[in-house]
Amino acid sequence: MKYKNEIEFEVFGDYALFTDPLTKIGGEKLSYSIPTYQALKGIVESIYWKPTLVFVIDALRVMKPIQMESKGIRPIEYGGGNTLANYTYLKDVHYQVKAHFEFNMHRPDMAFDRNEGKHFNIMQRSLKAGGRRDIFLGTRECQGYVEPCEFGSGAGFYDNVKEEHYLGTMVHGFNYPDETGRNSLEVRLWHPLMKQGYLEFQKPEECTVVRPVKDMEAKLFNEDNVEAVESLADSIGGE
Repeated sequence: MKYKNEIEFEVFGDYALFTDPLTKIGGEKLSYSIPTYQALKGIVESIYWKPTLVFVIDALRVMKPIQMESKGIRPIEYGGGNTLANYTYLKDVHYQVKAHFEFNMHRPDMAFDRNEGKHFNIMQRSLKAGGRRDIFLGTRECQGYVEPCEFGSGAGFYDNVKEEHYLGTMVHGFNYPDETGRNSLEVRLWHPLMKQGYLEFQKPEECTVVRPVKDMEAKLFNEDNVEAVESLADSIGGE
């Protein structure tokens, strides 16, 4: 049974680059072996997003084997000159994702837009259309594609692998002021564990390792610059 705030989908592509920030220091980039919570949240928000909502990523299923491929890249040098860097991408990726949305109670200015059924219907239609914006797998050069699915359906590469995979310390995501009520941008870390291809994500508030990045204030949204979901549904033929 799918609740009126849930979304289940598969996302796939030829390459992905969910960059480990530690590898950026020398100009190289190395992908984590799985998507971060923040990357998956970005994909969901490319399917459908409004400031009224906060998406929560519940679980990930890795459908294909984790494999890497390195490429020589010539990044743009804004100060002039020429350079060569090695980027290590994930190759031939395919995931199933389960997520849900909650109303952002740190945005009382968006209370007029809290209609769960309307948001759910538009979200499902947006998913069937492949998303409202382009899907990127960690970075712009890695194009992704999304389709509806039943989470857990079909055969996955790790279904019969009994060993647990500890994936070390990873960036979980970012705390933004409009989702926390704090005028600060913060980064969260966590220690993911994959079992037979499945990962269950900690909720952002459950992450115990949080570090401040910089001061930041939330952008203001209200009825003057956001179209109400009822009007949006009517304009695209919603219920």
